[in-house]
Amino acid sequence: MQTNVLYYGDNLDILRRYIPDASVDLVYLDPPFNSNRDYNVIFKDESGRHTDAQMLAFEDTWHWGPDAEAQYAYLTNTNQNQGRVPFSVGAITAALRSGIGENQMMAYLVEMAVRLVEMHRVLKPTASLYLHCDPTASHYLKVVLDALFGPANFVSEIVWKRTSSHNDPKRPGRIHDVLLYYSKSSERTWNQQHEPLDQSYLDKVYTHSDARGRYRLGDLTAPHFSPTRTVPWRGATPAKTRQWRFSLEKLEELLAQGRVQLKADGTPSMNGYRFYLDDSPGVPTQDIWDDIANVTGISSEKLGWPTQKPAALLERIIESSSNPGDIVLDPFCGCGTALVAAQKLDRRWIGIDITYLSIAVMRARLKGSFGLADVDVIGQPTEVDGARAMLVGTGLEGQYQFQWWALDLIGAQPVGGVQKKGSDRGIDGVISFSTGPHGQVGRALVSVKSGSVNSSQVRDLKGVLDREKAEIGLFVTLEEASGPMQLEATTAGVYQSALSGREYPRIQLITIRELLEEHRRPDLPVLVLPAYQQAERVEKKAAEQGELFG
Repeated sequence: MQTNVLYYGDNLDILRRYIPDASVDLVYLDPPFNSNRDYNVIFKDESGRHTDAQMLAFEDTWHWGPDAEAQYAYLTNTNQNQGRVPFSVGAITAALRSGIGENQMMAYLVEMAVRLVEMHRVLKPTASLYLHCDPTASHYLKVVLDALFGPANFVSEIVWKRTSSHNDPKRPGRIHDVLLYYSKSSERTWNQQHEPLDQSYLDKVYTHSDARGRYRLGDLTAPHFSPTRTVPWRGATPAKTRQWRFSLEKLEELLAQGRVQLKADGTPSMNGYRFYLDDSPGVPTQDIWDDIANVTGISSEKLGWPTQKPAALLERIIESSSNPGDIVLDPFCGCGTALVAAQKLDRRWIGIDITYLSIAVMRARLKGSFGLADVDVIGQPTEVDGARAMLVGTGLEGQYQFQWWALDLIGAQPVGGVQKKGSDRGIDGVISFSTGPHGQVGRALVSVKSGSVNSSQVRDLKGVLDREKAEIGLFVTLEEASGPMQLEATTAGVYQSALSGREYPRIQLITIRELLEEHRRPDLPVLVLPAYQQAERVEKKAAEQGELFG
């Protein structure tokens, strides 16, 4: 199985086609759901609608429709699923539909359940799954997960305090998310993590210090169970019901290290075992995580992705439930924080997302963070027929996916970055480049066309350049450019760079065929600026262990 790879497409299809049974060590998923919507809307009956359950970029909306109905039938009908779905999952799904009806919440649960069945299949016996959600749906998802994994394999419900306060005038402020943590079996991988000791605890308990540092005093004895540890040592003997905590050899070693406190007469103090602060790993991680801040506008790691999670959160999960070299899967990977954390910690990874904008952002982030310039993307078009297939039967959403993919081919940023789709005023993307020695920036505006094209559209792009006072226009088209279109582009003239002295065609016509088959790229000044906000360079935590993956 290929790892350190991105998959473009529906994760249900990709899990079934590409990910073998018992092949993954850890799954983390943060599935989208519009939890900010009013409950009255989320639970409104939608049985008369014909919109498939779907996930559009950042709209986080699921609806009850033909696809949800089909997935419900698969989950609840053993003739359809051929035993691949546990009976308990089908029974719970049917009960939930009976209880809450046909609405956005039920569509979400059905679409999640059918995917969780596949995630459970690909987990190794020692593997774990963390499902990131919020209180809007966590209780329903937990019931589904109990049915799938078995209640005995529920490990923990972790509460992540993502912000310190939230203004909710009509209810307590909503400031936490939930992580539902399950294991495939009782043989799960677990590496205990620690948090720093609280300062008030330090001040109260670590009240002594010497040249080595702060320490607290503890008992040299323990409850009696071994006759060999009740003998006298250095003139002292444990009480009748007690024994030495360590062997006599170990006590001598601790004394030589200055870890045993002696009385004035030279005998050991029974409460004289020195616990030094620098030897403490900290407090074992509990199930409330309030020490990891969310990604905010001032965060250095912020990329502008609406649902971006902090790297520290994913690092804790990955370090807790996997080992170096293990495989981490994120089937809803968004801007790729789980993949970045996995790469940093010397784990292998697989990322899946249904929007090509997400794929483009992840590729840019992995390149900026680690210099990974050639991350494979399985499922993206590699020839013209594949590009056409992106548009078949997908309506407006297919046009957006095609547009984001085409923009990524030429290194352009979608208009508005990773914001919601909307009016583009004739501009689908932009490439910025340096125009002068003092930081001046010019722009190449991009228009992407997936349908029929003609010379009037090229003329429109010339008008957009004039209106926006931009230097260059790129007309990217699925269809071949006609002679009149070429003539229209030629008459637009050239842009002369003050830096290089070179002339560049002011309007350039580029076909998808040329991009895929001839590897043609826009003719632009060499100092092109990054298409996406630059990710921080990441240093691997385990770099001293050597590069595992080259």
